[in-house]
Amino acid sequence: MRKKLIILFISVSIVFQLHAQLEPGAGKWRTWFITSGRDYRLPPPPTGKQEIAQVIAHQKSIDSAGWQQIQYWSAGAPGYRWQNMMSGLWAIDTGYYGALANMLLSVAIYDATIAAWDTKYAYKTLRPYATDSRIKILVPKPESPSYPCEYSVAAGVAVTIISRFYPKLTDSVTRMAHQLMQSRIAAGVAFPVDTRAGFELGKKIAEKEIEHTKDFVVKKVWDRKMPEGERVWKGKNPMFPLAGQNKTVVLDSSSQFRPGPPPDFAKDMDELKNHKQNFRSMSNALYYASNSFWDELLHKKIFEYNLAMNPPRAARLYAITAIGNYDGFVACWDAKYAYWGIRPNQYDTTYKSLVPSPPFPGYPSGHAALSSVTAELYSYFFPAEQKWFRQKAKDVAEMKSEGVDHNPVFSKQVQSGNHTSNQKKQAPVFIKD
Repeated sequence: MRKKLIILFISVSIVFQLHAQLEPGAGKWRTWFITSGRDYRLPPPPTGKQEIAQVIAHQKSIDSAGWQQIQYWSAGAPGYRWQNMMSGLWAIDTGYYGALANMLLSVAIYDATIAAWDTKYAYKTLRPYATDSRIKILVPKPESPSYPCEYSVAAGVAVTIISRFYPKLTDSVTRMAHQLMQSRIAAGVAFPVDTRAGFELGKKIAEKEIEHTKDFVVKKVWDRKMPEGERVWKGKNPMFPLAGQNKTVVLDSSSQFRPGPPPDFAKDMDELKNHKQNFRSMSNALYYASNSFWDELLHKKIFEYNLAMNPPRAARLYAITAIGNYDGFVACWDAKYAYWGIRPNQYDTTYKSLVPSPPFPGYPSGHAALSSVTAELYSYFFPAEQKWFRQKAKDVAEMKSEGVDHNPVFSKQVQSGNHTSNQKKQAPVFIKD
């Protein structure tokens, strides 16, 4: 009996240790735009009673606003709030580097998280609540060492990336990062030194990755030459005609999987005109045309699969999805301006689409292409739901049969008057149609 109890105790101890050691090998995972996480290992953290006293002081001074900050920033993975912010930011105010900014945020948070994990398990610093019994833990218990703070790492990346591409928001995001860092200290899960070191690490890696991708965007000016013919897209100011020449991340080039030329659209035009719309079909089309369905779905799946408590894996999901969408966009735009495929309302001027037509060629459909990319990525990470993801990709693609000639980014630009001809600059912007 005693022997069985000893075995049981050892087994429970092993399980506890495995649970407490959250992804101890993540510091060795491959990175994207930095050489390795080890190359960014931080020096050992200082020790002293002063850090403990500061955490206790923070906890004693928590007011209602402080509680709100703790709850707000503890929701989701370290990058969740910043990812959500960028999703809305670049879709409305795309500028010239929207897609690059979106991709960089996700990739830099991942690379910086891997670097943080290398440092965490090099020193294995205890969290404040595990150091002094006077310190209470006020958020879900993180099962990783304290130094550096992973949430502050993501904040350092976000402030650097957003400030670089959207400089008017610098003060706002800097203030948000400060609130985040204070909330982690007050929650009893990070020492002040953890937050400072994490923020600086994230900032350093983000700056490195901005430099690494400085030549991703094509710099030359479009010569304004457009093909002639009855079956080519016609418009005065095509959006981002050189975006297909931007550098890709995973693809060998933007033309690696370029589809063949479009067929005569006569049959497709007949199908569009003969299709009978109903309330359900129009609602479905408008929903997918005006919502960031796939972005929101990824947040949801990370929550459902409890990956929000696993920062390295959550960051990996965000990063790979962002890279797939970025490369998919560049490849799609390569094909669009290789063929200049005409849109339905130009092919048949009597045809009226459900929503306005965007100012760029229609073939191939960005909605269909990028939904397929995303569905396959999600199917890889969440294989039990593969059938459902692929069906959703088909649903998005088939909204074209409702006569939708639209993308959410363009519609917001039209409403805000931000559409430009891009005569002087060309850059990738993630547009979904």
